[in-house]
Amino acid sequence: MAQIIALDKRVTGLAKPDYWRAAFSHYAGEPRPDRSFLVAESPRAKPGRSILGFIIGEIRAWEFGSAPCGWILALSVEAGARLHGVGQALFDAISLEFTQAGINTVRTMVARGNRLHLMFFRSQGMMAGPYLQLEKELD
Repeated sequence: MAQIIALDKRVTGLAKPDYWRAAFSHYAGEPRPDRSFLVAESPRAKPGRSILGFIIGEIRAWEFGSAPCGWILALSVEAGARLHGVGQALFDAISLEFTQAGINTVRTMVARGNRLHLMFFRSQGMMAGPYLQLEKELD
């Protein structure tokens, strides 16, 4: 868990240990076929730095009329491991889990300004889907 928290902080610049502990407990705690928390490790890494990346996914259904589909909720890859197939391997692994569960659609959300994630997911064949996210700032 410490390596996940540290990787996220290196990538995002924000420390969120409580968030990651709760996410790990929810998605990796008790094994469930509709939730995944997958980790890519390097067998040749320094002690305490073996995690190269992670992906979190969940099968969700019927929100806003959507048929069951796989959602990628988080993806992060160590900067030095990018362009070496780590993200691709994580995406392929979670896609396989979704497929084995009978799911044939995968979705995610990407911040408009996050070019890295946008380019990665587009390289995986993902494109705009049938839903539009709306939001409002609350006072």
